Amino acid sequence: MATDITSVLVIEASVEQVWDLTVDIEAWPRLTPTITSVERLDDGPLRVGSSARIVQPKQRPAVWTVTRFDAPHAYEWETKILTVTMAGTHHLVAEGEHCRNELRVELSGFGSGLLRRLLGRTMRQAIETENAGFKREAERAHHTNR
Repeated sequence: MATDITSVLVIEASVEQVWDLTVDIEAWPRLTPTITSVERLDDGPLRVGSSARIVQPKQRPAVWTVTRFDAPHAYEWETKILTVTMAGTHHLVAEGEHCRNELRVELSGFGSGLLRRLLGRTMRQAIETENAGFKREAERAHHTNR
């Protein structure tokens, strides 16, 4: 049974501006305290098959691999923790001149329900913090470039 955790924010910036932040994964540690470091494990632009080692506070490092890439609107990637697969989705939709930024983490596999009950609140707070970081940086850049 799959369970998901979602955060949606409207950002006063274009989809392209938010997308640029979204795919610059090595810059994420400066956007949010929920990411300590990101190390790309391949070269070139982010694409299906790209992977990165992500370190987050109070967690073991995890390697995330891109499984879907639809620039500039969505990408998905996943990692596995024991028997649980975690899939993360970044989905951007234009709303006039603004961008609706939807972040989602879906847990599936044996133990996913238990993991959600144990860590769901912490995971929700993390993706809400990450989304707020994208919003803050995209709006700062958008208003600076006007």
